[in-house]
Amino acid sequence: MGLFKKNPFGHILFLKRWLIRILGALTHRRFKGFNKLEIEGSEILKGLPDTNVLFVSNHQTYFADVVAMFHVFNASLSGREDNIKNIGYLWNPKLNVYFVAARETMQSGLLPKILAYAGSVSIDRTWRSEGKDVNRQVKMSDVSNISKALNDGWLITFPQGTTKPWKPIRRGTAHIIKLNKPIVVPIVIDGFRRSFDKKGLRIKKRGILQSMEIKKPLEIDYENEKVEDIVKKLEYAIEQHPSFLKVIPKEEILSEEELNKQRQWRY
Repeated sequence: MGLFKKNPFGHILFLKRWLIRILGALTHRRFKGFNKLEIEGSEILKGLPDTNVLFVSNHQTYFADVVAMFHVFNASLSGREDNIKNIGYLWNPKLNVYFVAARETMQSGLLPKILAYAGSVSIDRTWRSEGKDVNRQVKMSDVSNISKALNDGWLITFPQGTTKPWKPIRRGTAHIIKLNKPIVVPIVIDGFRRSFDKKGLRIKKRGILQSMEIKKPLEIDYENEKVEDIVKKLEYAIEQHPSFLKVIPKEEILSEEELNKQRQWRY
């Protein structure tokens, strides 16, 4: 690799590699130390192609969710199954992993800007801006950048567009799927909201068991399925369909202290 070789977004890969190494080393204990991350299904990652893979997930913090996925993805590709032990996997990280994020979030400070260089595909949200509801047209440049990321590698997106649970799936994700025809891999996470502040930068509580379940790719008829059908399929896949509210999870019944006593790491 040339020292100044760039990805399609103009980011120097040598610099991106070192950013991932440093940020990964600094954040590892957040998922295997202060708190622990229980992983399920990471073997699926090793069988995926190198490009045009779209990961869809529920969302709990601005940054910790994505950082955890970077750890799990690279650990799995380095031969670890359902664990992130030994951070040696950070030495040769997968550089063509991207994540969709709101442009205003990624420009909100120095650290977000550094994280953006590590893999953000920043877009202007059509429904929300600076804490207010808006209604604006989709930027074609944003659509083009999402396609560019999929053509180059793997892309993580949070189709609800918010860290609040049970919010509806944005139809734009279904349009992206129909346009690019990627392999769609659902991920369900939990525990991050209790572990971190909303941004996912500050540890709010220690001793929390976080979880990440990577599911099998969805079967999608790109040509014949309607946008509404894909949206519903995504809702079920990331366990954010309203029907999941009928079964109230323990997290909503027990206090954090009681829940942590019951879990006791499970290790």
